Amino acid sequence: MKPARLIMTLFTAVTLSVPLASTASAAPETGGHHDTLRWAAPRGFHIGSAVAGGGHHETQPYPDPFTSDRPYRQVLGAEFSSVSPENQMKWEYIHPERDRYNFGMADAIVRFAKQNRQVVRGHTLLWHSQNPEWLEKGEFTKDELRAILREHIRTVVGRYAGRIQQWDVANEIFTDSGALRTTDNVWIRELGPGIIADAFRWAHQADPRAKLFFNDYNVESVNAKSDAYYALIKDLRAAGVPVHGFSVQGHLSLDYGFPGDLESNLKRFAGLGLQTAITEVDVRMTLQAGGVPTEAQLRQQADYYQRMLTACLNVSTCCSFTIWGFVDKYSWVPVFFQGQGAATVMWNDFTHKPAYDALRSTLAGRR
Repeated sequence: MKPARLIMTLFTAVTLSVPLASTASAAPETGGHHDTLRWAAPRGFHIGSAVAGGGHHETQPYPDPFTSDRPYRQVLGAEFSSVSPENQMKWEYIHPERDRYNFGMADAIVRFAKQNRQVVRGHTLLWHSQNPEWLEKGEFTKDELRAILREHIRTVVGRYAGRIQQWDVANEIFTDSGALRTTDNVWIRELGPGIIADAFRWAHQADPRAKLFFNDYNVESVNAKSDAYYALIKDLRAAGVPVHGFSVQGHLSLDYGFPGDLESNLKRFAGLGLQTAITEVDVRMTLQAGGVPTEAQLRQQADYYQRMLTACLNVSTCCSFTIWGFVDKYSWVPVFFQGQGAATVMWNDFTHKPAYDALRSTLAGRR
């Protein structure tokens, strides 16, 4: 176990012994119930955020945001009707050793969601990244590896049966060229593409009420990668595999143009009888010296957020729009994209950027 993970595990064990407070009281910059994103949203439409924790946060000079930052929790509960664990349900976090699960943080998030009348998106069950060392470097037979995945899915999905609305079952299984990840995805490499259908079947058996999704980045447009998903999902559904949804992540950058065919792309997946969603939205930008965005950058960022949300709202099956964190100080972007940042809808003190106002006005316009 990494030293940082060990410290965080001990910290979490103590912190979670005290129930996380409900967030019915006013949170910073919410201005009251009627000024929040979740209030502005149309009935039945979920506006969500990732719950900061795990992953890159463990190397940063601050304690776990979800358990330590009360104002953060207040805003999370007040503003959003859906939450997604950012890292706390990924393999390396929730299944750190072959015979041991770490459910503490995932349990706390699900409990928090219930307290705040939120739904939960589970993330994620089959992925090539953030797997524990014991899994990636283990010398398992094909039968053993298949049994490990089946047991993991049944254990994790079954634990939260009836409490998770959507699951990202298979995450990022194609390259940008539309080829299956047969090199870096341990499951596909060792067990073949048929394991994808099995993962959906096992998840459905563990929780028949949860909606099961494919999820990926760079699939906002009609391109080789989204075409590969379209063909695969069409085949799987024809074979009776319980695939219920397709979601685009929405990690965009001002350095690139907006995916203008996002709406039409979502509509073609809806035409397969699927639910659709936008699940990990942020809009990063290259920052000048000092790290402060220009007014022009903030306007363009707000435009990108608004256009993504509008595309989702224009598709009848797109009922979930999730931003990948709402405050810059906990964003993953500066850690992974050198010189870039300011990707979320709030400043570090939880005051609103133009992007927040654009989301809220767009939601309110559809009530």
